[in-house]
Parts: sequence; structure tokens; C-alpha cells
Amino acid sequence: MTQFQRYMIEREIPGVGAMTVVELCGAARASNHAIEELGGQLQWQHSYVAGDRTFCVYLAADEAAIRRHAELSGIPVNRITEVPQIIDPLTANN
Repeated sequence: MTQFQRYMIEREIPGVGAMTVVELCGAARASNHAIEELGGQLQWQHSYVAGDRTFCVYLAADEAAIRRHAELSGIPVNRITEVPQIIDPLTANN
């Protein structure tokens, strides 16, 4: 079984924050199709849409899988950052 790492992917997409639900649905379909083609090399967790950018959280085998996903989906990648740890309010309980 492939070991996944968590990544934050920043994408510059002019006007993405003003896109309709239908337009965003098309982008999500393109992403899902690319994920199917990659056969288990990555998982899309969720994305934040803000202004002219999206910030997407993925679990992936490596950065190459994310870049291949971008090629297949037609959705640009501007920055990939590995996220080795997460903190949240429950972290205070440790």
C-alpha cells in the first residue's frame, strides 16, 4: 500500500472566487477524472476558494503525482507545500 503525505496546493486561477457552482462543479469533475486515471496515487481532501486562488489539500504519494494530476485535469499548480503536521484545538489536550 502506498504511503501518503499531506500537501497544500496553491493554484492561481483568475476569477475563481467569482465562479458559479456550475463552473466549480466542472473543475471538480476534471479533478475527479484525473484522480481516477492516476489509480490511487492521490486523494483530494478539500479546497478553499479565495479571490484568484484556491488552496487544495491532497494526500499523495509524492509531488510528482500532484503535478501529473494537474496535467491531466488542466488545473494549474503554482506551489506545492508538504504539510507534515496539523494542529487544531484538540492539540491542546496532549
